[in-house]
Amino acid sequence: MKSIAFAVLMLSLLSPLAPAAGQAASSNGAVFVAYYWRAKPGQLEAYNQYIKTVAEPIDEDARKAGVFEEVRTVNPAPGTTTDWTHLRIFRLKDAAAEQAMAAGLDAATARVVPSEAQRKANSERSAGLRDLVRREVWTELR
Repeated sequence: MKSIAFAVLMLSLLSPLAPAAGQAASSNGAVFVAYYWRAKPGQLEAYNQYIKTVAEPIDEDARKAGVFEEVRTVNPAPGTTTDWTHLRIFRLKDAAAEQAMAAGLDAATARVVPSEAQRKANSERSAGLRDLVRREVWTELR
């Protein structure tokens, strides 16, 4: 019994803490929101074109409206194995901006694409081109 208790104690002392444990997102520093997307098979070029013609104009409107400060879209380097094909990283002023990001992007979408029917068509088109792998929120080391 003592050896089991000792093993449990040692495991609890040696195990790394959960990433969020004891770490609250800084409300003062920059926040980065990362969306990992995977283009569906055979849709890589079509998804690249969608980003250029649909997503980037909306992103630019949202940036000008102060929703975020900067966005970058990157692809894995040739020969790199990943579970995603496109990583879109948004830099935001702070944690409050991250909380307001979705609403800000929705508002930018409505401004850039005023037709509800066209917004729905764009949404359906994007669903046929890509799958969300994951979304991560990072904070800047200060």
